[in-house]
Amino acid sequence: MRLCAFLTLDQRGDFVIDDEQAIEPLAAIGWRASTVSWRQTDIPWEDFDAVIIQSTWDYWNDVPSFLEVLAAINRKTRLANPLDLVHWNLAKTYLIDIEAQGIGIVPTLWPDAIEPPSFRAFFKCLETDELVVKPVVGANGEDAFRVSAADSTERLEWIAGHFVGRGCMVQRFMSQVVSEGEFSLFFFAGEFSHAILKVPASSEFRSQEERGAEINLATPEDILLQRAREALSGIDPQPLYARLDFVRDDRGDFAVMELELIEPSMYLRMDPEAPARFARAINDWFD
Repeated sequence: MRLCAFLTLDQRGDFVIDDEQAIEPLAAIGWRASTVSWRQTDIPWEDFDAVIIQSTWDYWNDVPSFLEVLAAINRKTRLANPLDLVHWNLAKTYLIDIEAQGIGIVPTLWPDAIEPPSFRAFFKCLETDELVVKPVVGANGEDAFRVSAADSTERLEWIAGHFVGRGCMVQRFMSQVVSEGEFSLFFFAGEFSHAILKVPASSEFRSQEERGAEINLATPEDILLQRAREALSGIDPQPLYARLDFVRDDRGDFAVMELELIEPSMYLRMDPEAPARFARAINDWFD
């Protein structure tokens, strides 16, 4: 029996976690899996044949410690996704690399700093009346703001205050996120597994389930699946798992919102066959 650890967070709170969905199908093919907090640094990682980053959704509050733990694990056993990919995917500036490969992304600016007067230039450059501003390193929709050209100076000052001395990104607000939803496609060891459509709650634009988004299993259109495969083909080394988030653009094509390669919620519960697919991918990837 081979041993596998799923890294998770200490306190689950309101998070919806389905890591355990893969434990039974892993057992059926010779693996004993358990969930372990990434903060339990006294774990003898060498006892595990595989350590898989799963629901470590508090890491961004202490990135240096998180990377230190992953480096320690990587020295003693095999880690997925690979540490090099974690470093690359940690900051959303990876979108610059994706766009350079000819993959369409949501139009994005990377300002060195934000001042209230900066927003006028952002609206003009992105040719929009609505923006989304969020941190370059972050998760769970924290400190992500929808900004309107009609917003008061006071609100703009308040938003800018969240990014003092902190890397940020400014994106065109894609209205299709709220009118249709955000598509997430899941790949295990390079093979498509399943897809979902996340529709934000009323008066919300963020698509996290914990923020009230409606989640449904989806069958991706051919063009969406093609765009996902194109984006995935540019990732090296190949990840064990990947969640690729897309939104439909004004032309009916699809643009990358994010590539989640560190700790994506994989919604295994949404497709009855997904846990077994993930288990088989783990078995093959760590063979």
